[in-house]
Amino acid sequence: MGLALKDFASLALDLTSGVSAQDRFDRLLTTVRTLLDCDASALLVFRGDQFTPLAINGLATEVLGRRFVVAEHPRLEAIARAGDVVRFPADSDLPDPYDGLIPSHDHELKVHACVGLPLVANQRLIGALTIDDFNPQQFDKFSDADLRTVSALAAASLNNALLMEELEQLSGQLSAVPTRGEGRPDMSVEIIGQSPVMQALKREIEVVANTDLTALVLGQTGTGKELVAEAIHGESLRAHKPLVYLNCAALPESVAESELFGHVKGAFTGAISHRQGKFELADGGTLFLDEVGELSLGLQAKLLRVLQYGDLQRVGSDKAIKVDVRIIAATNRDLRQEVLDKRFRADLYHRLSVFPLHVPPLAQRGDDLLLLAGFFLERWRTKLGLASLRLDDASSQLLQTSSWPGNVRELEHCLHRATVLARAESVTEDVVIYPRHLDRTPGKGSKARTPLATVTPGVDIGLGFRQATEQFQQRLIRQALDANDGNWAASARALGLDTGNLHRLAKRLGMK
Repeated sequence: MGLALKDFASLALDLTSGVSAQDRFDRLLTTVRTLLDCDASALLVFRGDQFTPLAINGLATEVLGRRFVVAEHPRLEAIARAGDVVRFPADSDLPDPYDGLIPSHDHELKVHACVGLPLVANQRLIGALTIDDFNPQQFDKFSDADLRTVSALAAASLNNALLMEELEQLSGQLSAVPTRGEGRPDMSVEIIGQSPVMQALKREIEVVANTDLTALVLGQTGTGKELVAEAIHGESLRAHKPLVYLNCAALPESVAESELFGHVKGAFTGAISHRQGKFELADGGTLFLDEVGELSLGLQAKLLRVLQYGDLQRVGSDKAIKVDVRIIAATNRDLRQEVLDKRFRADLYHRLSVFPLHVPPLAQRGDDLLLLAGFFLERWRTKLGLASLRLDDASSQLLQTSSWPGNVRELEHCLHRATVLARAESVTEDVVIYPRHLDRTPGKGSKARTPLATVTPGVDIGLGFRQATEQFQQRLIRQALDANDGNWAASARALGLDTGNLHRLAKRLGMK
């Protein structure tokens, strides 16, 4: 049957409408899903050695946070190398990057149709459009010529968006400053997040990056203040120079001045040679003062002098050394209140807070939590060599209803631990994280998690780790079966497992 001319006209019109590139991308996938009647589609941009999702349709939200390294995903690698339409056989044994990530189909993604369209502009790969369906014959009615036309329209839309992005970046630079193509390295840091508060923060980073203004990054512990500092430096005109980090909270008073300004040989006991301080090491670049609110009042006065006059003296020396350093400071304290309480100098506060940036807590970032979860899970899937690693629906809901006083850092640690636990239980390389792995409390009134020791009898650890683990699994399964009158489906639900996986595990344990 194929696609008619009016279908292509509809697609082209959708790509020219909308107020933003993101809006056009979303319209593109909506139209593709309608025209091809597929279960899921994704638009990805190709940068460096990886594909990054720009828009999705029919896939779990966490996919937007994943970063697919081409070498780790055979299907995406095949698309990247093909230069033309790629139709994967329904029985292909190549793992799909979206396995289990189509929520409307109970996370089962086995026999299906999969098409990959490489997006090329000026004979260069710039992205890919992936189309999936659970009906193996779904795309047979569309010719390669039809799909090439869809690919060409999608490539044009993506290329236009990338050109506009490049022009916007260039417009913020002084004409006398070399662009990245003329020797300025691209050291920008990616900050995961699409919530309004994070979009506002990214715009502020772009504004301040190409200036030499002192920036003060404010936010709770674990929100990613250091990442913001790296992004500012990476997008600045100093990107080719060093970014030097100093944690002011970890500085003992006795060595703090030497760490900042350096010392000369013999300045104090143990000073056996000349030593540069952080300011000299950062000359021409950026100095990031983390937890700046922890500095003593004496050091604050000396820091203020360097900021005012651009010179310093090493400990034990009278010689002034000129430095050209851009300062980015960060703190989780309320520095205004610290000034009122006489614990922080008002003049230094005004010097540091020329351009304040507020990093929002995770609780204010909405679906960014799932994007971050996808980012972390894809990273650990790669490190552990797993075929797939994902959250089940209940786990996603639990993460979204939990409080995160430790913010992104706490989320990362929680998911890392959950990955280790889920992998230890899994009988295959397709690992699923269930609520029991997360050790989270969804809110007030929630039932406390039952200690493991009360769930099932103990095991004989003298058997060795593997046999003891299998014995534990056998007893846990028997207990669940006894509690559910031998019903395997109900037992699987009680254990938080897929019924098929429970049957396979029981068979491997010799219980069937």
